Amino acid sequence: MTKADSSKRGFPGLIVAMTTLLLSAWAPAAAAPYAVGFGVEFASGKYGTGISSESYYMPLTIAFYPTGQLDFTLEVPYIYRSGSAVFRGPQGQMMPVPPTLAGAMAGAGTTGGSGMGGGGMGPGRGGGSMNHATPGGSDNSQSGRGDITAKAGYILFSAGEFRPQIRPNIFVKFPTADEDKGLGTGELDGGFALEISHRRGDWYSFAEVGYTIQGKTPALPLKDYFFYSAGLGYQVTDKFRPLLEIKGFTAPTEGTSELLETRLRLKYQATTHAGMEVYIARGLTTASPDYGTGLAIFYDY
Repeated sequence: MTKADSSKRGFPGLIVAMTTLLLSAWAPAAAAPYAVGFGVEFASGKYGTGISSESYYMPLTIAFYPTGQLDFTLEVPYIYRSGSAVFRGPQGQMMPVPPTLAGAMAGAGTTGGSGMGGGGMGPGRGGGSMNHATPGGSDNSQSGRGDITAKAGYILFSAGEFRPQIRPNIFVKFPTADEDKGLGTGELDGGFALEISHRRGDWYSFAEVGYTIQGKTPALPLKDYFFYSAGLGYQVTDKFRPLLEIKGFTAPTEGTSELLETRLRLKYQATTHAGMEVYIARGLTTASPDYGTGLAIFYDY
């Protein structure tokens, strides 16, 4: 069995697992809460390719909590990107295109068709080759709807005084982005992760480690990869909590290196139901964005 076949066989299992969790949610529950959020994230860098790329990621997030332990999240993003060095991964993170491909696509316009579209990365399901390009194209920017991601999580163990909360989750990313514009890979992705968090007094700590199964396409040498994050926060007031986080990914494509960045996150709970979060990020490896920033506003019903 090839690695590609193994990855494709993993997706039905992920979907079955999410369906099982969904069916288990329909136990009697009064006024199950839900939340809505909207965010804007910006990232800029050369990602080890020598080509500057910028992106905006604007997700609309809807979360549903049928029970105190089970949750479902649906994320529908809008994307703007310029440059040919990056693509969006299943976690919403900008991922580097191999430098050899990024260089070949730099400054190229497109005459249409599937494959590498808009001077950027947009592998098609069929031919998986570059469009007919005319050298000297000046506009590599594209925008539109991104890939929709569905996620389900379950709290296996609630936090105690000396016991952390443990929450596994699974996710599936559907290829709803326009691959001809380079806004997605055109492939079905999925994965799973384990989250651990604990609060003791005013201190809050968290960590997550997971694995992503990427769909395979001949247009781009995608790889399955691990991702991880860890951080520490302090409750300054009842409403304000700063956190320092480190976030990383192993190489998502052949010919690229790992991604690693640090983030300073500031969370503010304005009211019982409404809050916001801002962050600034700095890349620590060549394949990471040079810097990034983001803002999210959420409301719990």
